[in-house]
Amino acid sequence: MEGFKKVTSKELNENAIKLIGKDWMLITAGTFKNKFNMMTASWGGLGWLWEKPVSFIFIRPQRYTYEFTEREDGYTVSFFPDKHRGAQTICGSISGRDCDKVKESGLSPFETKNGNVAFKEARIILECKKLFATTIQEGDFIVKEIAQINYPSKDFHKMYIGEIVNIWVKE
Repeated sequence: MEGFKKVTSKELNENAIKLIGKDWMLITAGTFKNKFNMMTASWGGLGWLWEKPVSFIFIRPQRYTYEFTEREDGYTVSFFPDKHRGAQTICGSISGRDCDKVKESGLSPFETKNGNVAFKEARIILECKKLFATTIQEGDFIVKEIAQINYPSKDFHKMYIGEIVNIWVKE
C-alpha cells in the first residue's frame, strides 16, 4: 500500500480512548465490486480478546453502513489527521443512501489486498475480520439510565468484534 507502512499491534503506540472518542474513527464496510459505505463513529474500542488484537464497533440498524457490515466478512477502521475533520463530519452527518459520500467528503478510497475499502488520507488504517456480533439489549444494562439516555427510541446498536488482521500507518 503506497504511502503506508505495515506495523504490528505491538508497534502501534496510540491512545485508543483519544483516537476513538476525540479524534473519531471512520468505519467502512463493503467492497468496490458490491458497493461500500462509511460512517464516522466515536463509540468503540481497541484491545486484546481471545488471544487476538481486536476492534469493537457499534452500529445502529438504521444506519446505511449496517447493511454492508452485516453482508461482509470484514471492515476497516480509519483514523485521520485533523485537517480531514470536515470529511469525517460529512461521513457522520449524511447518509450514503442519499448522496455519494466519497464525492461529498473528498476522500480517496482504495481496495486492500483482502478486498476491503480504506482511504489514502488516513493516518492509521485497521483492517478487521468479523469474529462476533450481538445486539445490545435493554435488559442487560446494569445502569438503567444509560439505556434511557442513549436509547430513548429503543434503537439499540449492534456490536461487532473484529480481529485486527492488518495495521497500516502513514509513512
